[in-house]
Amino acid sequence: MANWQGCQMGTKRGRGNMKCLGWESISPPKTTSSTSSGRIPSNIGLKPDTKLAASLATKRNLLLIETIRFPMRFTTLCVINFRLSAAFIQSTIPQPTTHTTLRMSTLTDTPTVPLRNGMAHPAIGFGTYKVGFIPASASAAVASGDATKPVERTAEECVADALDVGYRFLECAEFYGNESEVGKAIAKSGVKREDLFICSKVWTSTIEQGPEAIEKQLDKTLADLGTDFVDLYLIHWPVPGKHVEAYKTLEQLSEKGKIKGIGVSNYAWEDYLELKDAGVKSLPLVNQIEINPFLYRKNTIEKFMEEGVVLQSYRSLRDGKAFDDPTLLKIAKAHNRSVAQILGRWCVQKGFIYIPKSVKKERMAENSQVLDFELTQEEVSELDNLTTPEAIETFVQLYRKCVNRDTSKDGTLDGVKMDITKD
Repeated sequence: MANWQGCQMGTKRGRGNMKCLGWESISPPKTTSSTSSGRIPSNIGLKPDTKLAASLATKRNLLLIETIRFPMRFTTLCVINFRLSAAFIQSTIPQPTTHTTLRMSTLTDTPTVPLRNGMAHPAIGFGTYKVGFIPASASAAVASGDATKPVERTAEECVADALDVGYRFLECAEFYGNESEVGKAIAKSGVKREDLFICSKVWTSTIEQGPEAIEKQLDKTLADLGTDFVDLYLIHWPVPGKHVEAYKTLEQLSEKGKIKGIGVSNYAWEDYLELKDAGVKSLPLVNQIEINPFLYRKNTIEKFMEEGVVLQSYRSLRDGKAFDDPTLLKIAKAHNRSVAQILGRWCVQKGFIYIPKSVKKERMAENSQVLDFELTQEEVSELDNLTTPEAIETFVQLYRKCVNRDTSKDGTLDGVKMDITKD
């Protein structure tokens, strides 16, 4: 074990100073519970979701060592791959039952999830979709007519409040139509760029136009946000016949220093395989998909986790449409928490990046308070089983509709994958 490699992950204390402490060699812990048999030792005391992560690790010839308590603000599950002689961290959020419950005083102390390129991704962020602006082709807007309604507050006002509350990960996109307002809020906030984690996404119509349009849009995004680079830049939808070329364009832009990490959004497993088979230089760091107890596609999620792709969750709170669900109300009452906090806690406890959004400052604060309590195994299981076959079918229809949305093939199924992994 002389060459054991490890990782100490944590956040430096202090408001506005969220940084990964990085990779470094550390002495291996004394343990009697390591195994190479692919079974999880019974005496480790991991919670079910942590066991799932460890099980996935052993499937890939990884050796579980132990859940290690680092001298930080949270603990990390570590596994070792002797073929690579490197540590791989499957999850930083789930906690061993024998340890003290994770507690964080402010959002600026939020733990980070390691990406495979060494970046540290904040576990909680603020979503800016429909904040100050509603895109005309947004699915819900088209159905309800919301695109013509006046917004409650500007994106600048909302993001200013989010930064004041303590959010440091901002989730943005070309499609959201409000990046210039987000940039104004950042400029006036006084928060240093190095203390922010900014993610943006390139939209379908730009993807269809090709490499030059993509770089032009990225430059506009950078100018609007007032930064020289984004931490993550994502392909918003896997546009048929175009998304692989677009991804390779992002790789080139990354070499220019404009993008620190590349990811995807709304990718089915088959879209990921297409990208992988195309021989891209670096596989996606993240896949941003809808994840909540009412759309929990466990099979798809496990496949991406096995590949080392971190899942960002959008619609984590299901747009408030499940706040009267009896199961959620029961669990919220048991913990003296809001339904939103139960949904958020489920998300981080499963190891997903949690991205709530609100236009009200008090709700922004409430939504973020999910790190100082823990759901029981039985409660997690109840929530895991809220996804219905109808919800899966709705997802499939939305996927087929959206991959061509706002392109020259909008409204058609031209090139759309009809046989994807649904669950």
